[in-house]
Amino acid sequence: MDEGTGSTWDAPDVATPLLVLAAGFCAAVGSVGGLGGALLLVPLLVATGTPATEAAPLGLVLVAAGSLAGGSRHLEDRSVNHRLGVTVEVAASAGAVAGALLSVVVRETVLVYALAAVALVAAVAGGSRKGIRNAPHPAFGPEHVGERVGMVGGAVARVGGVAPYRPRRLPLGLAAMSVAGLVSGISGVGGGFIKTPVMSEIMYVPVKVAAATSTFTVGITAAVGLLVFAAQGRIEAHPAAAVIIGSVVGGLTGARLQNHLRGPVVRRVIALILVLVAVMLVTTA
Repeated sequence: MDEGTGSTWDAPDVATPLLVLAAGFCAAVGSVGGLGGALLLVPLLVATGTPATEAAPLGLVLVAAGSLAGGSRHLEDRSVNHRLGVTVEVAASAGAVAGALLSVVVRETVLVYALAAVALVAAVAGGSRKGIRNAPHPAFGPEHVGERVGMVGGAVARVGGVAPYRPRRLPLGLAAMSVAGLVSGISGVGGGFIKTPVMSEIMYVPVKVAAATSTFTVGITAAVGLLVFAAQGRIEAHPAAAVIIGSVVGGLTGARLQNHLRGPVVRRVIALILVLVAVMLVTTA
């Protein structure tokens, strides 16, 4: 242990390979549903003895690196909506700054149970929905896939054709995104587990677009929080480097897998992950 820092990373030759593997797995699974991966990594680290004050910065490191890796793949698939992403990110980043500043005063037990409750609500909302909100339209072809220039909406490829979409209830969505940013800054989980359901269930954005846009934008939210953590001296070089290596590989893998899954399958995967995370959080509180 480093004297005066309270660090648990006194044996990087043992901890680093395990952390690389854990980060890679979490980033891959998180990228499938646009959850960011840190929602899995942070509880895992806390459950294995890492203080929450050290796990939170590592979670944001994973989110930022995984976003860079997975986001590029989603861009090639034209499933990212930049205009929507920038719009919601303004609210999320503001919340992330406030959350990072508040992270040193919030009781860990309160935060853990709050995260578990939010995860379960998001799982029920996404997993219980049936049917397709944005049906394929015969007037839209492969050339229309992507975002529409000058508008927040766009079109997404799905089984049976190409479906147009337009985000709804934008004010409510922005309010929820600020909460996602706040949670991200406080806990280091990235906020993607809130962003993706918000875009899909509140704003009626196709889940494939919601997950891809969330993966692309959570890195920005994480970077804002990391600036505060860096100023507080809470980012350690060795574990951060290990997380980056794992998350880049995992982010690319998850993005490739997500692009081959149908929307209902992605919703179920997200719901299952969120339930597992809620259980992990409660049992490790």
